Amino acid sequence: MSVLAPGRNIVLLGLMGAGKTAVGRLVAQRLARPLTDTDAMVEAQARMPIAEIFASEGERGFRRRESEVVRQASALRGQVIAVGGGAVLDPANVTHLRATGDLVWLAASVEVLAERVGDDPVRPLLAGGGGVTERLARLQAEREAAYTAASSAVIDTDGKSPDDIAEAVLEWLRTRPGVLTRQELQA
Repeated sequence: MSVLAPGRNIVLLGLMGAGKTAVGRLVAQRLARPLTDTDAMVEAQARMPIAEIFASEGERGFRRRESEVVRQASALRGQVIAVGGGAVLDPANVTHLRATGDLVWLAASVEVLAERVGDDPVRPLLAGGGGVTERLARLQAEREAAYTAASSAVIDTDGKSPDDIAEAVLEWLRTRPGVLTRQELQA
């Protein structure tokens, strides 16, 4: 893939459990685009899972790594990018993502997010006191303004399958000049 690949990036953001990777995979398949998952990039470059990065470097170390992969991913065009849930908290990340992409917020209620992620021990931001629902509610309250400010579209994912969500994303993309190529618009 080159920097000059056609079409703007399609960037999916939202809290953990929103479906960024699953929906991103479907959108990428339907458009024959590569999927770039920034969390997977961080893990690959660090050669360790995110939970280990948090344990050894703290959230600050993880966010530094995340910003680097967001910059790398944003340098290319014509891909679907699933970004980590906290990436939009750094304005520089949003600037990089917007430079080559259109940002779509996959929004879900806290109850739905909690049901989707369960009590996943590999999610460092869910560790600690209180239940998963309470921790997700806190994260959502902390990040909602950033998601709203960063996104060009909001897709409600409650009660929808990944296929339904992917179709809603594609429907919105068809209304955005310059995001999809002519071939993608005809698909």
